[in-house]
Amino acid sequence: MRILLLASAFNSLSQRVFTELRARNHVVGVELALSDSIIRAGVTRFQPELIIAPMLTTAVPEDIWRTRPVLIVHPGPLGDRGPSSLDWAITIGAREWGVTVLQAVAEMDAGPVWATVPFPVTACGKSELYRTEVADAAVEAVLLAVARFASGIFRPRPLDYTEPDIRGQERPYFSQDRRQLDWQTQPTRDILRTLHAADSQPGVLDELCGRQFYLHGAHPEDRLRGTPGAVIATREGAICRATVDGAVWLTQLRERSPGRRAFKRAAAEVIELSQVPEVKVSPTEAASRKTFTHVRYFERDNVGYLEFSFRGGAMNTAACEQLLAAYLQAREQAVDVIVLGGPRDFFSNGIDLNTIEAANDPAMESLRNISAMNDLVEAILTTTDKLVISALAGNAAAGGVMLAIAADEVWCREAVVLNPHYVLMGLYGSEYWTYSLPRRVGHATAKRLTSQPLPLNARAAAALGLVDRVIAGDAAGFSARVHRDATILARDPDLTTRLVEKKRRLAADQADKPLRVYRAEEMARMRENFFGTRSTYHDLRRKFVYGEKPIATPAYLRG
Repeated sequence: MRILLLASAFNSLSQRVFTELRARNHVVGVELALSDSIIRAGVTRFQPELIIAPMLTTAVPEDIWRTRPVLIVHPGPLGDRGPSSLDWAITIGAREWGVTVLQAVAEMDAGPVWATVPFPVTACGKSELYRTEVADAAVEAVLLAVARFASGIFRPRPLDYTEPDIRGQERPYFSQDRRQLDWQTQPTRDILRTLHAADSQPGVLDELCGRQFYLHGAHPEDRLRGTPGAVIATREGAICRATVDGAVWLTQLRERSPGRRAFKRAAAEVIELSQVPEVKVSPTEAASRKTFTHVRYFERDNVGYLEFSFRGGAMNTAACEQLLAAYLQAREQAVDVIVLGGPRDFFSNGIDLNTIEAANDPAMESLRNISAMNDLVEAILTTTDKLVISALAGNAAAGGVMLAIAADEVWCREAVVLNPHYVLMGLYGSEYWTYSLPRRVGHATAKRLTSQPLPLNARAAAALGLVDRVIAGDAAGFSARVHRDATILARDPDLTTRLVEKKRRLAADQADKPLRVYRAEEMARMRENFFGTRSTYHDLRRKFVYGEKPIATPAYLRG
């Protein structure tokens, strides 16, 4: 079937729907909803049998939905309507929510229902919930709706609020006046809910140090206490703010600056905090606490688990150095297997473009960041006395994919989407990809993957050899399966033989072409990207950081 995806952005959910439909042999194109005229032109050009809007913030033109079947993916349960469904779900403390696929009509979210799938509401930020439980339910609902449409006999269900199973309702837009925080009276639980419901957009508008900021990235704190509302500590770029009964960590701030564009930055780098102490926590200590840190480490059954989670999957220079130090320490422990990756959400998206954009010298900071990333990847590649596994519970892109494949094995949750390319940012790429990627998929496929900016789902990646195992199920099930399978590997009597072969192969590869040569060749190209007069990187990075939309749908998406 010819299916056109109509989306306000080709985001994580749009990419996942795209890859799942293509995996089922549908001919899939994408048109960005940049204007009514662009939508009309895209529909005329593609001539779809079905239009699906997996992520849409504007109305579909009436002449489109009246003449063609258009299915809207709404992140709310049966009967729910309005633009802030997930904000409400988190704010009211819902334990279960849903995704509904309904037909476009004149009234928003009021069309006949093609499919609805429930999901549990995990206590986390809205964006993490969206990329995990919401995305899982959305894909299930879309595939069900497409199968029903293709059958030619299914009739969508009219939305009738008199029916007892329709419990949703129309909910208003969740404006900032509904998100106001009172640090002097509100308990930590309520403050966290408000912050989680606004994450990552639009954030919660609040005052700090006499300036107004949108607050992003909230985490609970189990020990620190102080005067409610006061900033009482910093850690890894985040700030800790006291509540009446505890404290909350905030990882990012975005200044409210009418007439001037602003983007998210590490909170501790935005405000003056000379009198606020830095309170460090080790990866091992953090593993048993409810507190904020990027990196945690624990051991179980002869396996070391190095968990990491960076905001938006972006790893700045300090983050790379922090993870490298933790990895080198883990490498010294008496374990035979090391597992890399957090239990949920992004694995890694490579270097941190926001931090680079905010730097006094973005080119030099880009060089520092990619060098630190390379140091981390090199440490993994040269580990010969332990088996290293990358466990991807969430998506990865660019250098984050290359970080993952530096390990001996790559295990992916079935829901994962990979973007193993750098070209949309005008970069050649590094992280030793010219060594590790062809080793897995061959030179021809490596060239294609890095030059064509299209996503892969986990099963497609496994078919190419980019991924070793694909694990079905939700995030919790994935984590349990990783623990089980890693334990089995650690107990395998053939593990010693495998490690000897690993050491032999690395030595042979180094004799043929040393890793330092791969790095030098890649970095020569990256220096051209960072410092060359013809480079497009700085302009592309700036547009990405500030969220500038393209003037037209890129040709590679149109199908």
